[in-house]
Amino acid sequence: MLPFVPLYASVVTTKRWLHDRGFLVQRRLGHPVISVGSLSAGGAGKTPVVLLLAELLGARGLEVRILTRGYGRVGKLTERVDPNGDAARFGDEPLLLARRAPGAKIFVGRDRYRAGMLAEHHEPAGTKAVYILDDGFQHQKLAREIEVLLVTRQDFEDRLLPAGNMRESLRAIGRADFVVLREDEPELAKMLEKRLPFPLPPILTIRRKLKVVSGPGDPSRPIVFSGLARPEGFFAMLIGTGIDIALTETFPDHHRYSAGDIERLIRSARQKGADGFVTTEKDAVKLSPSMMDSLRSVGPVVVAPLEVELFEDAATIDVILALLTSQVS
Repeated sequence: MLPFVPLYASVVTTKRWLHDRGFLVQRRLGHPVISVGSLSAGGAGKTPVVLLLAELLGARGLEVRILTRGYGRVGKLTERVDPNGDAARFGDEPLLLARRAPGAKIFVGRDRYRAGMLAEHHEPAGTKAVYILDDGFQHQKLAREIEVLLVTRQDFEDRLLPAGNMRESLRAIGRADFVVLREDEPELAKMLEKRLPFPLPPILTIRRKLKVVSGPGDPSRPIVFSGLARPEGFFAMLIGTGIDIALTETFPDHHRYSAGDIERLIRSARQKGADGFVTTEKDAVKLSPSMMDSLRSVGPVVVAPLEVELFEDAATIDVILALLTSQVS
């Protein structure tokens, strides 16, 4: 696919040029917007960062509304996500957000401005709200006050679409207000400073951790399966917890599980002598009760949530709120 990379790059550049010069107009909602995005098409870990910001902003007394597209979903409506709903209707990530952030309101729709307008419909006067635009770095149709961009080591090694997983090059970092780096990739800041022809935006550092609770009823040698854009990080973090993995099974990002997939996992478990399964939250929301029951015929199914901590989170939120206030006023 390498011959098509220049064509993709020219389309991205032209679209950006049209936005910068006002030919493609941005629409603005009635409350400030914080965009959380990445340079890659997936695998940067945006969802845990969105959840963290939702928690921190909600603790400051703001009504948090998360706007997300719901990639790969069957439903086409612009609607609020029901945490008890179906992943096929809302999408795996929106449903995960709704279940993990009960204090926030999650709205899904291809047109994020329309989703925001739905959120503002009949809202009480004096409402103090903030929007978090999930995966919004390339979604320039909606105006935002703050641009938060996640950058990982793999972004230095990847190629632009369609030959790789990158939607934009590293130079796009210049549009960000904050760059989020992982604690376990401390060298990236210096690498970026050498690579970029402009000063690096302020850096927010996060610490990632998997919540894997080991108990007497949990599998000792599980099959680990996931449908992620970059599953290697998940597997590596699990190995780091000391889990003896019998086999890893990978599926495409946003994969919708079928009965055949479950049969494949059960067959692999019996062949490898595994005594259960470990998967991600994003995958678990797509498994029906009958699928979970089938997997449990082999052994327990453990869901390992990925959580992040933000260094100096209180000070960071103070800065973000001050920036929001200055840009809105």
